[in-house]
Amino acid sequence: MDEVLKHRILVSLAILSTLLLFGNLSSCNSARRHKLLRDKEMAARLLMEEQSTKFVQERSLLEERAKAKENEVAELKTALEASQKALTQSQLINQSLKDELQKVTKLKESQEEQLKQALSDGKKFKK
Repeated sequence: MDEVLKHRILVSLAILSTLLLFGNLSSCNSARRHKLLRDKEMAARLLMEEQSTKFVQERSLLEERAKAKENEVAELKTALEASQKALTQSQLINQSLKDELQKVTKLKESQEEQLKQALSDGKKFKK
């Protein structure tokens, strides 16, 4: 009976060892899967952080460019206003000169008429 008991203990220990071996292998496999998932998650987080940093830098660059364009627009607007004022002044001066030219032309025509009349009156007196 000792032999039977030893044999049963031996079989029980073999079954127990096999169960523990399969449990251990299952645990290792599960740990490996969790490690792979964690590594993938870390890689995804690093990628997202890099993209976030890149977008922040890009945004800053675009904001700087936008600010520079706004300043350029303000300068161009100021230059446009100055040009418009100069144009308005030139138009006023041109109009004033045209009015003055019309007055001078009328005065010239009036004096030419007076001169013609004086010449015709002078010819009448000579005859």
